[in-house]
Amino acid sequence: MMNPGFGLLSRDTRSDWVRLRTLILLRWMAITGQLAAITVADRIYGIQLPLGLCYMAVGASIIANLISIFVYPENKRLSEFEAMLTLLFDLSQLSFLLYLTGGLTNPFALLILAPVTISASALELRTTLLLGALAILFTCLIAFVNVPLTMADGSRLEVPVVFEFGFWLAIVIGIVFLGLYSRRISTEIRSMSDALLATQMALAREQKLTDLGGVVAAAAHELGTPLATIKLVSAEMMEELKDHPSLREDAALIRDQADRCRDILRSMGRAGKDDLHLRQAPLASVLREAAEPHMDRGKTVDFTLLPGPGGSDRQPTILRRPEVIHGLRNLIQNAVDFARTTVWIDGEWTDRSITIRIVDDGEGYPPQVIGRIGDPFVRSRRSAQDLDRRPEYEGMGLGLFIAKTLLERTGAELSFANASDPFLTPEERPERCGAIVELVWPTTAIVAPKTGQLGDNLRFEA
Repeated sequence: MMNPGFGLLSRDTRSDWVRLRTLILLRWMAITGQLAAITVADRIYGIQLPLGLCYMAVGASIIANLISIFVYPENKRLSEFEAMLTLLFDLSQLSFLLYLTGGLTNPFALLILAPVTISASALELRTTLLLGALAILFTCLIAFVNVPLTMADGSRLEVPVVFEFGFWLAIVIGIVFLGLYSRRISTEIRSMSDALLATQMALAREQKLTDLGGVVAAAAHELGTPLATIKLVSAEMMEELKDHPSLREDAALIRDQADRCRDILRSMGRAGKDDLHLRQAPLASVLREAAEPHMDRGKTVDFTLLPGPGGSDRQPTILRRPEVIHGLRNLIQNAVDFARTTVWIDGEWTDRSITIRIVDDGEGYPPQVIGRIGDPFVRSRRSAQDLDRRPEYEGMGLGLFIAKTLLERTGAELSFANASDPFLTPEERPERCGAIVELVWPTTAIVAPKTGQLGDNLRFEA
């Protein structure tokens, strides 16, 4: 599932998603809060603060914001290094302000968590680790070295040592916990976003292939009559030019080239795409079309289609949706990749549902990841042994996710399991001993509605 387009989603470009204006807005909010806190502490509570240094610290943030606004355009997005410097400045400015206002006795000391949380959500792990380490270092420094808060009567505002230690411990744990929590959540969101984009790309590709097959089929249909006429006329010319060998060879060449055009058009189309309006096919045809690219890879692909309890003897006709074709193809590819010799594809239908099972005789899914199968970027069955078995394949862990997502969009329910106990010896295992993928559709979701004749092909005109 490698695709050059996925380079746009590399981790090196993550920080480019952070807009400078967003951080400027957050900094304005912090500046407003800092000025309000300093003013209230000085005017209302009479706390003696080094106002000159406090206003100098806030002024540094104001100057930094004004420079950022006038120097950079509104659509400026920060690189990894620029974002780190911006957050490092905010962390240092806040730490200096806390040093001037009592250290950890200042209740606003918890705001030191903000830069680390933003970094964990938007930047790389190494940047987050650096900012987190500096935040802990600054917290430790201001816990021991700070300007005490002095009231109007000259008394100092002090808290018990155990409380101060508790504040320090809570902030340090908060930095670690919120950093890990934000990092974990943002990573899962990014992975899901990347995987969904990959799914859309795969679906768009399958749709293009389907549309191209319809166009080729229509072209072959439209060109069939003139090619047949050319072949007929050339054959008659060959009969009439028996006494002119050179001209007869030219007529034979025309006939051969007409046959070649017919064969080319026929090879470009595929079974199930014989008509532009054909968007449905029997269940067996759809399964064989999905398995077609993997039929000649040295593994036996065995098809079994039978009606279930209450099912009609007539095979159902289902919708040939690109999601169904591409999803089934991915599942079959996975089974063929890991099978030893054989892959079984079973189809069963009733009046309420259609069930497809894909079973192989490989090793099955590892027990430790079977519950995560279908999540993005999970290489569920790749191991050291698979490097020898599949040297040409280097997956991204998106194949099963794409298949599962596309098929669930069509109304299918998927389940993954192993056909045998992984602790059994090779002699004790049954023939179908590998992985099992079962898909179940309600008939209303996949069975094609009954219609009349498809009608004539549309004529393509220049």
